[in-house]
Amino acid sequence: MGELEDAVMTRVWKWNRPVTVREVLEDLQKERSIAYTTVMTVLDNLHQKGWVRREAEGRAYRYEAVSTRAAYAAALMNDAWSQSDNAAAALVAFFGMMSEEQRQALTDAVRIVQLPESSAGENPGSAEDGSGR
Repeated sequence: MGELEDAVMTRVWKWNRPVTVREVLEDLQKERSIAYTTVMTVLDNLHQKGWVRREAEGRAYRYEAVSTRAAYAAALMNDAWSQSDNAAAALVAFFGMMSEEQRQALTDAVRIVQLPESSAGENPGSAEDGSGR
């Protein structure tokens, strides 16, 4: 996603509701000089790429995000990781770049992902102690 597409999507994600070109334009104009047609083209491109859906409202469209910013970030990470010729080394390097807060978020995420597997018909402690009791 390009810089301008990201700026537009940031607003769509932040507002978390269907938005018009005019709304995005007015907010972007607080930071930069930009034309209505430019914002309209960017939103159309995002629609073509599948990042937003649109619904006609009179002569205009309202645009809404198809997925969350978190899903977008996950797709970027997955894409970058899949391009590595050594996945383990890439992960080690990535983990080494993380702040303590990011490492804690990773630990929390792994715990959340593992919950359905470890709680499926077992006692909560059985996955940790290996006893199966």
